[in-house]
Amino acid sequence: MRACRRSLLQTEVRRTSLQRGIMPHQTLHIARHYWLSAAARFRYNVPTKFRRTGISTSILPNGCQRSVTVSTESDVKKFLNSIELEMVSQPFGKVGRVLNVAISDEAVSVQLQLGFPARSEMESIRSLIVTQLRAETKLATVDVDIETKIVAHSVRGNADAIPGIKNIIAIASGKGGVGKSTVAANIALALAAEGASVGVLDADIYGPSQPHMLNLVGQRPESDDGKTMMPLTGHGLQVMSIGFLVDPDQPMIWRGPMVTSALNQLMYQTQWNELDYLIVDMPPGTGDIQLTLSQKIPVSGVVIVTTPQHIATLDARKGLAMFRKVKVPILGLVENMSMHVCSECGHEDAIFGAGGAEKMVEDFDVPLLGKIPLDARIREQTDGGTPTVIAEPESVAAGAYRRIAIRIAVEQAAQQTDYSTKFGKIVVEGMT
Repeated sequence: MRACRRSLLQTEVRRTSLQRGIMPHQTLHIARHYWLSAAARFRYNVPTKFRRTGISTSILPNGCQRSVTVSTESDVKKFLNSIELEMVSQPFGKVGRVLNVAISDEAVSVQLQLGFPARSEMESIRSLIVTQLRAETKLATVDVDIETKIVAHSVRGNADAIPGIKNIIAIASGKGGVGKSTVAANIALALAAEGASVGVLDADIYGPSQPHMLNLVGQRPESDDGKTMMPLTGHGLQVMSIGFLVDPDQPMIWRGPMVTSALNQLMYQTQWNELDYLIVDMPPGTGDIQLTLSQKIPVSGVVIVTTPQHIATLDARKGLAMFRKVKVPILGLVENMSMHVCSECGHEDAIFGAGGAEKMVEDFDVPLLGKIPLDARIREQTDGGTPTVIAEPESVAAGAYRRIAIRIAVEQAAQQTDYSTKFGKIVVEGMT
């Protein structure tokens, strides 16, 4: 009976269409438009005389013309992917995915997936998308549901993925004294505060700092099998450092091969537990540790830390060039100790100069992820084992760390996704 009714309806629409001058190839679309229920049809652009009321055409490419262009979910998906997320300076389609779109005459509902943690910005992102989608569709009801899923990203060479780690991000500099370890600790804590699972590897074998900064001095990692170690936990972070294995006053008088061997053991013999990001606090320079990390460990990106002064940027430029030469993605640049603000009068003073980071950004075409002020409280809090992000989360400095952490995650999300862990290794055996 239903098929008969549909056939009669299509015949009647064809007859009426011919009488009114409608082209024959349009009549099937018109018949389908009338046959499908309001909740089920795909909303065709049909001539006004055949169009039901209440159908929005603003999102359709030929909405104001007498055409038969079909509006599927792909139109909405294309628009969603083009929305510029102002708070992260990237279009949604580059750092997220559209999972599902449902359209009716009165409402549109979408399910989205972000590729980076952004707990503090989630409502702002949702509000922006709702506003733009409502303006585009002219629909009163717009429902946007957003979830976060952080995936592994591609790395150079043939380095095998490390179990329990999705992304390895190195925090590096060309010289010591620029506050790299402080930046690494606060960035890790900021990523965790945004909802990610984060670990810290202290790769500075000669001068480990993370045990002090994360209040883990004197603790030792445990081993269940005598071959691997469990990471320690500090402020919600999984942490591993050579400082946990030697006496704090013991100097590491090791040559290059012993240092690289120690780094490999810390990296591969630690039982990391489902980390979205492992932040690696690198030693200064461009020596054995840096080469080992870039060539044998699956690093998905590196962040360069510098201060504004010319001498610091000279060495930072060499570090950036080294990582670029070995094809490790440069996620961006952080300018530490950027500006001192007087705690008494609020006067700003560029103690270490200005413009160094901007010149590097221009010369190397990399993003400036952010600037961190010169503040005595940062030093005091980090020395006390409670970094600024958790000691004073509402402070200006903590806000700077959070914004930089989100920018790092966004730059990482924009990198190519790594699917190698989804498939087993293919082995071709010779015929006998």
